[in-house]
Amino acid sequence: MSDNHDYLGTGNTSRLTADVTFLMLKGAGYAMVFCLVLWASLAALQGIGLLLPEESRETEDPTPFSHLLADPAINQLT
Repeated sequence: MSDNHDYLGTGNTSRLTADVTFLMLKGAGYAMVFCLVLWASLAALQGIGLLLPEESRETEDPTPFSHLLADPAINQLT
């Protein structure tokens, strides 16, 4: 018996085209799943941020030197 089961009666060229097309669609599906997971995780982080109380948004920056980097008078070389 032959290992090449050609149920559809296609030639080698069309079989290769079908295999490559299937692999490209499979890769596109993986990319779509990755993008959806990334989008869902960003949406979840935004939802968690919206659930936080207003006081947590108005607190000072926890890094002690961030105000020095944001001050334009300190960053000038004059």
